[in-house]
Amino acid sequence: MESATILTISRLVGLLKELVEDNFMQVAVSGEIGNFSAPASGHYYFALKDDRHQLRAVMFRMHNRALGFIPQNGMEVVARGHMSLYAQRGELQLVVDSLQPCGLGSQQLALEQLRARLAGEGLFDVSRKRPLPAFPVTIGVVTSATGAAIHDILNVLRRRGSGLRVLLCPVPVQGDGAAARIAEAINDLNCHAQADVLIVGRGGGSPEDLWAFNEEPVARAIFASAIPIISAVGHEVDFTIADQVADLRAPTPSAAAELVVKERRELEGHVDHLTLRLSRQMSSRLALLRERIAGLGRRLQGGLHRVASSQRQVQDLLRRAESAMLARRQEAAARLRLAAGRLDSLSPLATLGRGYAIATGAGKKTAIRDAAELEVGTALHLRFSRGSAEAVVTAVVSECFKEKPLD
Repeated sequence: MESATILTISRLVGLLKELVEDNFMQVAVSGEIGNFSAPASGHYYFALKDDRHQLRAVMFRMHNRALGFIPQNGMEVVARGHMSLYAQRGELQLVVDSLQPCGLGSQQLALEQLRARLAGEGLFDVSRKRPLPAFPVTIGVVTSATGAAIHDILNVLRRRGSGLRVLLCPVPVQGDGAAARIAEAINDLNCHAQADVLIVGRGGGSPEDLWAFNEEPVARAIFASAIPIISAVGHEVDFTIADQVADLRAPTPSAAAELVVKERRELEGHVDHLTLRLSRQMSSRLALLRERIAGLGRRLQGGLHRVASSQRQVQDLLRRAESAMLARRQEAAARLRLAAGRLDSLSPLATLGRGYAIATGAGKKTAIRDAAELEVGTALHLRFSRGSAEAVVTAVVSECFKEKPLD
């Protein structure tokens, strides 16, 4: 009997490792989590089991950081990864790349864990939510290009808005990879920075259909958006995580479109109301001003009559004043001529003109009135009406001249 080849443990384990890893490079396994542990290294260690067997599994930190939940014992999951052999112990294990909860109970648990974690990071804080722009011009829409949601949004905007521009970023809204596409579309619209507000959502459906709006990539993209976002997932009862992170939640896509144009319509109505009030006030004011102008016109007409009358009175007074001044001038001229005649008659020159002369002593200015003041030989100065003469007294006769009575 030929002896079998003897292998070392290391060699045998190496051969088994190559066999396993070469033939089970991609596997998907469903099972229940057991013996879960999360040491400080950040790796997850657990067992996947069914009612008969179990398989050891490991999920390294680089993969579990992308999970939206923390695995727990008893949770039904689908694990995807590849098979490997842990050489140090010779144990077969599944190296997990991704985990997905199975069943509504497990999904709901994962959802609540994600919701609590995001809330702890402040993604749901009301204080960070921004108001919608009052007058949006460009509206970005992230939804399916073939679903009813985009048609409802466009119908509302056409009916209730005018001059609005819509940027549609079509994405799948359910199924594998939908969350990543939705998040990418939100980021793209922010990069282009053309939209004033974003509507992100879809029509109604089952919880499984709406699940993409509960995933972490969508929540992170909404939180990071610089453009205000309305979440418009078509459901009424439960809030998705997208609803909680968004700046405003609308129950349907149609309601989201109405919210976008609400401020515009309210303002237009307010402007119409103010325009009507202003028109009425202006009409009333103009009527009052017309009445006041008419009254002022009547008063001005009366004032013009009074001004004309006053002008006539002033002209009459001017004529009377001119007449009075002329008469006064004529009277004054006559009185002046009379006074001048009288003054002229009293003038010594007039007396001289009648043949008299004024005698003064030589070198003196005082007229000689009495012959007794003279002596023979006294020099005299004689002034006549025309010219003067020098004389010498040759005789002095001192006698009084008496006035003879008139016959």
